[in-house]
Amino acid sequence: MAKLEIKNLHVSVADKLILNGVNLTINDGEVVALLGPNGHGKSTLFNAIMGNPNYVISEGSIHFDGSDVLAMTVDERSRAGLFLGMQAPSEVPGVVNADFIRAALNARSEKPISPIKLFRMIEKASKEMQMPLDLSNRNLNEGFSGGEKKRNEILQMKLIQPSLAMLDEIDSGLDVDGIKVISDQINKEKNEERSFLIISHYARLYDLIHPTRAIVMINGEVAVDGDVSVIQRIDSEGYEWLAREKGIKIEKEQVRVTSLGTCAIKESI
Repeated sequence: MAKLEIKNLHVSVADKLILNGVNLTINDGEVVALLGPNGHGKSTLFNAIMGNPNYVISEGSIHFDGSDVLAMTVDERSRAGLFLGMQAPSEVPGVVNADFIRAALNARSEKPISPIKLFRMIEKASKEMQMPLDLSNRNLNEGFSGGEKKRNEILQMKLIQPSLAMLDEIDSGLDVDGIKVISDQINKEKNEERSFLIISHYARLYDLIHPTRAIVMINGEVAVDGDVSVIQRIDSEGYEWLAREKGIKIEKEQVRVTSLGTCAIKESI
């Protein structure tokens, strides 16, 4: 059975149609790279799956492990095994990081986790993420650097152990060492029952985590569903080849180049 099945999904934000009939299937154990120019629906897809109320679904379906995701509340989606590592994690004053993690773990357990076990889990995960342990005693993301916020998202993923982890530009703003830490932990968390759907504009992350598939979203639709050679081609040629070879008109007027190391993925603006 497919882990995630999306059919004919239409999503609007502020009365503007962003997703225009997305069809997508993610199977158990897959690591899927999700690419596409800025503004073409990648983050919108993640927010729709997780139930952000600002994203209005007018048509289509989402099923996860056979269950109707659209019939679930946001917390039910999380308990069902969906996880979103956010592109820009919010600061939450008054909510201690460790308390947030404890609440998330207790929501998935029949018995509350003991303080000692929680401490040991956070201590181990913090060492693996190369994060100061005292971040767990600070308010969630408050005063964290950009890199600490991103590492904290992966730390949460490691402790919560979701079935499907959606990571939205989890590498943006990280230096080379930070990307290495993030990629190492993603690789460590891979297994036959866990899937990943990962957005990045940088080929370096994909080089390190070795996706099993690559999906390209253009104009709010899945334009390409192929192997990892798609990533390499986009990195070297941008998205213009889609227009040439598949007759896809990218609905943006200007193009710029974003680069990091070996990456030169062209983004529409």
